[in-house]
Amino acid sequence: MAIKTMPYDAADFLTDDETIAAYLTEALESDDPRYIAKALGAVARARGGMAQLASETGIAREALYRALSETGNPELGTALKVLHALGVRLTASLSV
Repeated sequence: MAIKTMPYDAADFLTDDETIAAYLTEALESDDPRYIAKALGAVARARGGMAQLASETGIAREALYRALSETGNPELGTALKVLHALGVRLTASLSV
């Protein structure tokens, strides 16, 4: 008997602010730019989609899809615009 699988999208599970914050924190702590971009894309989809994000950031929807994909590598300015539009505030702390 074959195993039946379904596509997985993290956005389906990002249902509240606490979960989103934990997901983004884990992604940022990974130090993997592609994973961070993919996580931002999942949060964007969970928070209303790329069309809404494009409207709020002034960045074309197609450019957001590319930048926030698994193979994306957004510029810092793009990432900061996306974070701001998603209501995410970054803070810095020094590791001791």
